[in-house]
This record gives sequence, C-alpha cells and structure tokens, in this order.
Amino acid sequence: MKITDSVLRSFRVARTYRENSHKVNCVDYSPSGESAISSSDDDSIVLYDIREGKPKQTLYSKKYGVDLIRYTHGNANTAIYSSNKLDDTIRYLSLTDNKYIRYFPGHTARVVALSMSPVDDTFISGSLDKTIRIWDLRSPNCQGLTNPLGKPVCSFDPEGLIFAAGVESQAIKLYDLRAFDKGPFASFETKFNRFCDWTGLKFSKDGKQILISTNGGAIRLLNAFNGSVLHTFSGYNNSKGISLEACFTPDSQFVMIGSEDGRVHVWSTESGMKVAVLDGKHSGPINTLQFNPRYMTFASACTNMTFWLPCVDDL
Repeated sequence: MKITDSVLRSFRVARTYRENSHKVNCVDYSPSGESAISSSDDDSIVLYDIREGKPKQTLYSKKYGVDLIRYTHGNANTAIYSSNKLDDTIRYLSLTDNKYIRYFPGHTARVVALSMSPVDDTFISGSLDKTIRIWDLRSPNCQGLTNPLGKPVCSFDPEGLIFAAGVESQAIKLYDLRAFDKGPFASFETKFNRFCDWTGLKFSKDGKQILISTNGGAIRLLNAFNGSVLHTFSGYNNSKGISLEACFTPDSQFVMIGSEDGRVHVWSTESGMKVAVLDGKHSGPINTLQFNPRYMTFASACTNMTFWLPCVDDL
C-alpha cells in the first residue's frame, strides 16, 4: 500500500498499552520493523512485538534512568541509550539477557541527541557540554570529538557518510564523517520568527530534506543541500514548551508531529499543506512519534503507547 493523503487520513488507533507510569520519552523501531522499543521517565524499557501487536518484555534502568533509546545497526537484540539521572555515560545493552555490553563515558553534561549510523557500528551523541562525540560500538573510547560552538542536536544522513548538527537553535552544520576534524564543510543559518529551542533534527529517508523539531509551536523543513527553508509547519498545540518529536514517513513524502492535546498532525513535504489531523485519544501530550520503516503502522506515546493502522473501510 502506498502512503497517500487518504491513507493517512484513514489511520485509526489499533492498540493502546498502559505499561508506563510516567511519560514515554523515546520510541524506536528495529530496521526490520518487526520490533519496537520505548524508554520512559519511570526508568523502564519496554519491548514490543509488532507482528503480534503486544508488549513482550520490560527491563529497568533504575539507577541511571533511560532516555533516547536506539536499536543498534541491523540488530533488534541490542540497544544504546542515554541517562537522565545519575551520569552522562551512554550505555550499550543486550536486550536478550539484560546485561550491559559496554559503557561510553566522556560527556560532562546531559546527552540530548543520539543517532546510530544506518550502515555500521558508528554512532554520534550531542550533549549540553556543547560537544558532539563519535563512537564505535566495539570500543568504549571516543573515536572523535567536535566542538560546534553551542548546544547541539545531531543526526546521521541515510547513507551514514554525513552528519548534521543543529547548533544553538540557529545554524545547521554539515560534517563529513571521514574528515569531521576539518570542521563542517557546509553551514547555514535558519532562525524561527518566534523564540524556541531546537529539540531534534532528522534527515528524510531520501537524504534530500532535514526536519527540525522544536519546543515551540512550529517545526521546519529544510533543503539538505543548501539549507533553504522549504516549509514551516505550525497550527498544532504546544503552549507549554514541550519537546515534541516530529518524524518523516518512510517515503519522505509526509511529516508528522503530535501535540499537547493528543492529536497527530500530518503535512505534505511537497505542497506544505496539512493533509490530516488524527485523534489518538491520548491522555497527555504526544512526546514521541515514529513511523514504522517497513510496515504501514506508526507509534505515538504520552504516558501510554499507541499503535496505529490504516482503516481499509475508510479508503
């Protein structure tokens, strides 16, 4: 099934799970799309079986807390995550036996961005210590460090050759992974009309666009090659300055974000027009949102985790 305006408008809540007592702060799908994982402010990690449509395991990180959880490259049995309690070390966890494989110490302030390479064991982290660190899952030692001169959000491009850093909520800097020590090879500024902090940055699957999430009432779509503003999307509720996560659909044709009133808003990346507003009956703000990379389903989460499917009867 192709993702179209009408298909997106037909999405309905398929299942809602109440596994968490505090907000879900991150959701990630495995590359196969058959598993999903969530991290929560209640220190829990919940694994979901997408084929069966149900939670299959809950793990805990009581001492360190858990945030920004990510499956590792090509592996649904291991994950990395940042801490939101005790320290700023990144942890590499085996999900099958609930044991740490490795620790990645080095950051001196909270990690606010974590991006796994789509092609190998490399990952990058951005921190409030104003550094971006480059890591390899096979070594606890930092493989490289860059100082982008401000608080960064960062992400790999789909080919794993370039990473982008959004710095101090006003500039995008592009780095070649193989020559990052030479500094950014491109830099462009894009300031929002209203004051807000950038809280996330993502490339589209085709690598042509960059999406900036904020804690304000607008998100922005940029041309990934020259930094020109393609669209600014607004008209969703975020009066409390929450870090709402936006995402692309896998075909790069649509952008989605939740809102503090529990609705999901969807826009066309080509026209910039809003194509759908979906009511997820969420009890609180939708903090995180991800579209499955392989299957026609997406997940949205407040304290509850909700999985959506298109309703064929509506098409």
